[in-house]
Amino acid sequence: MTDRFALYMQKLGKSQNTMATYIRNIRQYFEWCEFSFGNAPPQLYRANVLEYISYMRNLKGYSPKSVNNHLSALRCLNEFLIAEGTQTETVILKTDFMKVQLQYASPCTVEKRDVDAFQQRLLESGSKRDYAIVTLYAYSGLRRTECVGLLLEQVDLVSKEIRVVGKGDKQRLVYINDKIVHAIREYLKERRSESPYLFVSRQNEKLSPSRINQIFSQYSDRITPKTLRYYFRGQRAMRTC
Repeated sequence: MTDRFALYMQKLGKSQNTMATYIRNIRQYFEWCEFSFGNAPPQLYRANVLEYISYMRNLKGYSPKSVNNHLSALRCLNEFLIAEGTQTETVILKTDFMKVQLQYASPCTVEKRDVDAFQQRLLESGSKRDYAIVTLYAYSGLRRTECVGLLLEQVDLVSKEIRVVGKGDKQRLVYINDKIVHAIREYLKERRSESPYLFVSRQNEKLSPSRINQIFSQYSDRITPKTLRYYFRGQRAMRTC
């Protein structure tokens, strides 16, 4: 199949470098299939592709740009299989591709050492809830209202994903790192509440946005929720450039 696929790409006018990259990425996908399922399927299945995206993001730690490169190869293969009559379904959608921030002029006024020192003060305070909140802010880019409105059912620490409901009730999937996972797990060990919300007050009530501000101001006169949001966006921009 590889030779026929290469001929197909050649007819499309793909460059030699692109053809070599696509074939390498597709071989990697089928190697993953063989390892995961015991065999390489004769066609592409959407369920497998979605699982592969999660594998690339959460286990391999690929950047959005790398994930998109692999998806481009699979999309081209999908079109080839349809043209060849092997399958009829389009399984890679435009919405599967991740947004890549190539440039970002961040108004952030703090550096990594400032954020690290801030987190350390929270850690030493003994409040695992407050430490988890700050860690979530620093490495996810959530808004204040999204943070306080976060439900337990929206957080998947195994898949390292958070389903966030943002402005206009629009939902998006946020991938979280090990630091966030560890901080939330430590907080959940001591959390004693029947509330559906992840972060609760001592009265087992949903935290208010103003309480988030108080937590930040208690430990820093420079770092605010908005500051950490800018910090996250700036760090993400540097990783994707």
